Amino acid sequence: MTGKREGNLEAPTRHPLDWKNPAFYDEQQCLHEMERIFDICHGCRRCVSLCQSFPTLFDLVDEGKTGELDGVAKQDFWKVVDQCYLCDLCYMTKCPYVPPHVWNLDFPHTMLRAKAIKFRKGEVGAGERFLASTDVHGQFAGIPVVVQLVNAVNKTRVARQAMDAALGVHPEAWMPELAGQRFRWGAAKSAGEGPATHGERTPGKVAIFATCYINYNEPGIGHDLLKVLAHNDIPYVIVEKEKCCGMPKLELGDLATVEKHKDANIPVLARYAREGYAILSAIPSCTLMFKQELPLMFPDEADVQLVMEAVWDPFEYLIARHKDGLLKTDFKAALGKVSYHIPCHGRVQKIGRKTEEMFKLIGQTVSVQLNTVERCSGHAGTYGVKTPYHPVAMKIGKPVFKAMAKDEPDHIASDCALAGHHIAQGMQQAGTPARHLAHPLSLLRMAYGLT
Repeated sequence: MTGKREGNLEAPTRHPLDWKNPAFYDEQQCLHEMERIFDICHGCRRCVSLCQSFPTLFDLVDEGKTGELDGVAKQDFWKVVDQCYLCDLCYMTKCPYVPPHVWNLDFPHTMLRAKAIKFRKGEVGAGERFLASTDVHGQFAGIPVVVQLVNAVNKTRVARQAMDAALGVHPEAWMPELAGQRFRWGAAKSAGEGPATHGERTPGKVAIFATCYINYNEPGIGHDLLKVLAHNDIPYVIVEKEKCCGMPKLELGDLATVEKHKDANIPVLARYAREGYAILSAIPSCTLMFKQELPLMFPDEADVQLVMEAVWDPFEYLIARHKDGLLKTDFKAALGKVSYHIPCHGRVQKIGRKTEEMFKLIGQTVSVQLNTVERCSGHAGTYGVKTPYHPVAMKIGKPVFKAMAKDEPDHIASDCALAGHHIAQGMQQAGTPARHLAHPLSLLRMAYGLT
């Protein structure tokens, strides 16, 4: 009877990614699996509102010769692949046929397999590869004069046209600036003295995995996290050295480079895990990489599993700290009206709405009128800045832009800093500009009255 059920009643089960098996790169086998999955998706269509992959697929079917999947040319399957940005929401929140269902449907990892085949065939351009090398172009951050020059030039029409031609970056897409000083260079030393205070749920000391974005683009987010930790008497260290988490390379299907980054990061992070640190990463995509994608790619590596258990989303950690009775609630500054966006890579971590819980906790002491929006912003890593996809990303985000503008908020925020800027751009274009964009960690620092 299990195979005849409409869908699962159980929670989704994720199988390891068999990416080192030569059959993984067999294009015909992959196309056959896509055909099987696409036929199921065509008959269901629950995921039509999630991203552009599903409308692309359903339009191909509906406009085909037969009105069924057999009327779609296999070569057109790649159009569906190109629209997938591996957010995982279809798997985690919508699809009734994921494992343990007998149909064993894994749309995102099948798309990842197709992307890996495409990458191995040399069909990913140099511009896309460079755009995904966040720790390479971030190396200009913190260099006097160079930073100011690069940031200024990148705002010019000529430079944006050149980036469009060379890198495939849409001229109107928001792009992050390089920081004048890297986070790692300016991070305050922990003032914590004496032994760490461990809780029932939480380690009492923290190791910060800075991430490329916070280190090179918005170090203020990292500094605000450190201020919150210091205020709560939580000793911390900055991870001794780090490479990119690998998520941008995963999105390209460049799995060999993902492994190289894993080989650089995991031995370092595993040492902190063994020493009893909670490892915090303030970018949801990076956190998810260590919590899910690397463990699925390297299921037999003990250190990968060890790091998985030690990595926390910052608000997951802080709320658990509160439940341990070890978080200060001496909030002093009202936040007013806050529109908060839950990013996709936060939703699929299976931790609940921890940032929302924090805003509600703040609201027990000072004024917070919270408007939570739980829907994809459309940015999705590098997808939202690429020339072919930026207009689609803005279209996907329109319901979010409208929802975030409700009641003219004093602040808009998203755990994903990239999504936050994308939303701010969409609101600006819609004529409902945000008064203030801030990361939730920055708003928490403000609520504490810290400077």
